[in-house]
Formats: sequence, C-alpha cells, structure tokens
Amino acid sequence: MSASLLLSACGKDDPSDPDGGPVPGQQDASTADSGTDSGTDAGTDPGADSGTDAGADAGNDPGADAGADAGTEVDAGTGRCGDGLKQATEACDDRNTVGGDGCSATCAAIEPGWTCEQEGQPCVHIPVCGDGKVEGAESCDDGNTAAGDGCSSSCAEESGWECPSPGRACGAERCGDSILAGVEQCDDGNIVSSDGCDASCRLESGYKCPVVGEPCVTTTCGDSRVEGTEQCDDGNHDMGDGCTPLCTREPVCSNGVCQEVCGDGLVLNNSTTEQCDDGNTRARDGCSPTCQLEPGFTCAIVVAPPPDQLSLPVVYRDFRGYDVPASGGLPRGHVDFENGNGFETGIVATTLDAQGKPVYGKEGMSSATTHGRTAFDQWFRDVPSVNKTVVGSLNLPRGSNVLYQFNAPYFFPLDAAGWVASGQEPLRGDASTPSVPRNFSFTSETRYWFEYRGTEVLTFRGDDDVWVFINRRLVLDLGGIHGAATGNVNVSDRANALGLTPGGIYEVVVFHAERHTTGSSYQLTLNGLLYPSRRTECAYACGNHVVDAGEQCDDGVNDGGYGQCARGCVLGPRCGDGVTQYDFAEECDDGNTQGQDGCSATCMLEIG
Repeated sequence: MSASLLLSACGKDDPSDPDGGPVPGQQDASTADSGTDSGTDAGTDPGADSGTDAGADAGNDPGADAGADAGTEVDAGTGRCGDGLKQATEACDDRNTVGGDGCSATCAAIEPGWTCEQEGQPCVHIPVCGDGKVEGAESCDDGNTAAGDGCSSSCAEESGWECPSPGRACGAERCGDSILAGVEQCDDGNIVSSDGCDASCRLESGYKCPVVGEPCVTTTCGDSRVEGTEQCDDGNHDMGDGCTPLCTREPVCSNGVCQEVCGDGLVLNNSTTEQCDDGNTRARDGCSPTCQLEPGFTCAIVVAPPPDQLSLPVVYRDFRGYDVPASGGLPRGHVDFENGNGFETGIVATTLDAQGKPVYGKEGMSSATTHGRTAFDQWFRDVPSVNKTVVGSLNLPRGSNVLYQFNAPYFFPLDAAGWVASGQEPLRGDASTPSVPRNFSFTSETRYWFEYRGTEVLTFRGDDDVWVFINRRLVLDLGGIHGAATGNVNVSDRANALGLTPGGIYEVVVFHAERHTTGSSYQLTLNGLLYPSRRTECAYACGNHVVDAGEQCDDGVNDGGYGQCARGCVLGPRCGDGVTQYDFAEECDDGNTQGQDGCSATCMLEIG
C-alpha cells in the first residue's frame, strides 16, 4: 500500500497568528515569519522561526523580564548604613551616618524621642513637653510640666502670661488684668497705686490682696498671721525675739555672727551657705529658692548706698502715774512713775537677760527713784492693767555723710494714745510757755543692727532714764529722773570690752523712760552705724555676646531672623533644624549641615 503526503504552504504567515514558539498562545519575541519558508517543517527548517528563539519564553529567557527583575539587585542596595535603604539588620536608615538626628550613626537604633517611619527620609523628632524646647503643637515650654506657672502641663501658654524664652520662666502679660502671673505679688484689676497693690502689681506695705481682681485690705500686725508684706508675725510686742512689733524680721546674731535667711535680700560677708540672695525664694530668676546661682544668668553683689533715712521700730508702753488712784478696776498708778527725782546710775545690770531685757541692778540695795525688781520688770514688758503698748517708728533723717539723727526737744509720742486716749489718765502740763497738756509716764525701746567697721559713734541727749547696750553689754548709763543729759559712745574705744570684730554684725538697744513732769526730750544720733546692704541682682545673660550655660546662641542683638539668634538666645529658623524653610530657598533639611547625604550643607538637594 502506497501512501502519499501532500504539503502545502502559504507565502506568508498570518500576522494575526504568529509563531508561538514552545509556549502555545504566547507571542514569540522574534519578528513575524518573513515568508521565505519553503514549506519544510517548522520544527526542522533552520530558517523557520524556531521555538528556541531567545525571546520566546519570557519565563525561561533570563533576559526576557529584565525590567521586572532589575529591581531585585537594586533593592539589595549597597548593604551599608546610610544608603537610604533599611536592611534587615538595620533599625532605620535616613541616608546618612550622622547620629543625633533620630537614626544612630550605625543605623542600629532609633534614638530616644524620635520616630523614623520612612526609610531614606529624615527622622521626625517627637515633641516632649517639659524639655525646654518649643516643638510641634507646643506654644511654650518652660522646662517643666507644672501648671499655673504660665506654661501648662501640656505646654500651652496660660491666660495672662507670656513665655518668650523656651526653657525659662514665663512672665505676666500685663499688670492690671486681674490675673496673678509671673513675679506679680498682687493684681487688683487696676494700675493705680496707694490702694494696696501698686502700678507694677507689687504689694504695698500694710496691705494684703487675698482675692485676685478684688480690692486689697489692710493687715493687722500682731494677730499671729503672716499676711501681705509682713515678714513675720509672732503675735507679741517684744523686740529682740526675731520678729519686730512691726512684723519685720530681725537678724538672729550672736557675737557678730548672724544666721543666714534665704530670701531676706542680705548676703553676709564670708557666707558659707548662700551664693546669692535676691530677696525672694522664687526659681528661674538667677537665684534659686535655696539661694544658689542658676545657669543662664549673670548675678552680681550690689552694695546699696547709705539710705536717706533710717527707720527704727520702737515700742512705747504707757503707764499711769503713781498719783492716779485706783479706779474702774485698775490698780493705783505705777509706783516708779511720778514718784521720785534725781540722777541714779546702776539701776540696771551690765548685761541683758536671755530675753534681751535689762536686769534690775538694785536688788537688795536702796534706790532713790525705783521700788524693787517686780515693779521694774514691768517697764519693758506688756502687763495688762498696768501699761498699754503702742508700736511706732523712730525716723532718723540722714545728715552729713553717714550721720543720722532723731531729735525731739518735746518728746511726747503718746499725747493721743494709751491711758489718756481711754480717759483713764489725765494730761499734765509741760514746761513750755504757755504750758501744753501732755501724756507723761511712758517707756520706749528701740533696736538697730550695724556692721562694725571701727568708725561708729553713738550720742544720746534726753531725759529721763536712758540705757544703751551694744552686743548685749551696757555702754551708756543715764539713769534716774533728771533733766536733759548727754552721753557719748565711741564704739571703737569699747571694741575689745564688747567683743567686737570688724565685719561682725551687732545689735544696739536703747531703753528709755519718761517718768516725771515737766520736761521730755529725746535726741539719738548714729554716726557710721550702718546695717550691711549687700544683695544679689540677677539678669538674663542673654545679650552679653557670650554663649552662657543654657543658651544656644548670643549675638548681642538676638532679634531673630533666618540663620540668626532669636529672643531668649535660642536659634531661629536655619538650615539644619530639620524643617525645610521654603521661604528661605531651602530645598531640603535633614536635620544636619553635613553634605553627601542627599541634602547638602546649605540645604540644597544633591544629585547622584
């Protein structure tokens, strides 16, 4: 049996059915058949489009899917930190090897306070309220998270405050807005003085302002409550116990050495505990609440010039004369007043007692003008039904150089006070012409502290009894009932006997009694007796052209601007701050000023 095979061929392959090669239905990467096929089997004809064409099987041809597979090698990057591609062993890669910008120099860790979500891009700092930097949505950051100080616990500026300098204390926006802010001591809703709260919102003497925005009210010294401008209030009229009857703090000194009190505005010589004292215990003003220097400030010891006037607290005790009979539940007048006459020294001992009062010196001896210790001990102490206490001040205007003097030829401070005011003692005529009705029979006590320099002179002229003590030792005895007498004390002549050393702080006490009609005078002269006046004044160091601790910069002007130092000595907008300042022609900002990391040192994009 014979068989025949008939082959036929077209002159050109149908373009719509290209040779699929070994994968049916998939277009061969080669061109369409040119039509030169002689009719031989496509599988053996070398001219035919063989199924082994390099582009035929995209899946097998290693070069066929070059576009897709090309990313495999590039994704692998260089395998090094800083190439902008986070490898499996890297925690981040911000396209540089600089630390401090969120991604560590080795790409091994994301630094605290940062987030690095996009590889090859700068990390983003996470704002932290209380770190002293204003970032993100913060409107302030005073270095803490305490509220009520102008910058809230979430670093939002509080009403009535302004916070111009990051990391530093906020201040009052303005006085008189009924908001107590900054260093304001009060705010009664106005800027009028003489109403308890002055035009700069500082408390005025004798007032307290308990309700912000409401009128201030007067304080009462002696009610055992420290209020308003009172430095202390121990509820008594005694002096020498640390708190005067005017509610001002007294130095606590022994043999020239005083205890330091932080916040009293006094820096003592050779202080071992206070580096500064600016008269308050507030923080972030240069001198801390414990009187230590704070960074970011310049502080200096300021020695104030001698004042124009010395004001000494004085306690008067009014007695009824012995010629006043008992009446209305009161005993007869005091036996030592209006009952005797004559000079008499030795009435007091040479040293004060533990309470700083004079000790009766005539115990067991006769006395021409006094009548025993019990009666004498009432002279300078409060005794109900025996005396009435009135508190005041002795004002000594300044004369030449450092000489201060109080001079009253007619010394009757209680004419409208004490027992006379209550109608329980009569007025008596004085020695003037015509005679003037006066209130006699009273004592006075005043105290003052001074720094011994060796040039001090104290002079007293008056009547009746006068005793002066320095460092608790008697230096002047003008005792007895007499006319005006004069005594003079050159302190340096007594320095050794009194135990005085230069630079030490000592107390001078003047006890006085007016015990008989018809004259009364009082002249006290203090020449060179000055209390130390060294205090600390602090100011922001910002502006002194020196970058001090806590400052980022200081160009002396600090008015801000691109690339400049801003108010508060903090850096303003600039290349390297991590924020692209397009308004200042920055193309990028990766948080540093190092080149070769995609963003140049001048914040321009780097190519290649």
